Amino acid sequence: MNNVTDPKTVVVRYVEAVRDGDAQTIFDSFAEDATWLYPGSLPISGLWEGREAIINDFLGGMGAYLDTSAPVVIGLVNAFADGEQVMAEWTSKATAANGATYDNRCAAVFTVRDGKITSVKEYTDTHHVAAVLFPEA
Repeated sequence: MNNVTDPKTVVVRYVEAVRDGDAQTIFDSFAEDATWLYPGSLPISGLWEGREAIINDFLGGMGAYLDTSAPVVIGLVNAFADGEQVMAEWTSKATAANGATYDNRCAAVFTVRDGKITSVKEYTDTHHVAAVLFPEA
């Protein structure tokens, strides 16, 4: 990860890596014991603990709910930093596995220590997520 330690730069690089499909930078962005809290009562909601669970089960598991032949378009809207805390906002557009259009705005508070993301608390329109990605739930 080129020894980047500035919290805002770490988070911007992470979001750009998700946008670009850069799996190695995504992996390198997280501390081994990182956590990700996703809101709501959806099948993907809850506290994801550890880099492997975040990357393989949470982020990687989203492929089951998306049309993987269509692009996922991520756009960083803004990022603000105060010490080790970074607030980032991004857009996420994709086609659901059921053909529905997924178009959501997301925001998260990231904590970065020693150049690694140690925690993420995400805020998003879970009603839209439920309606588009989990209509049967």
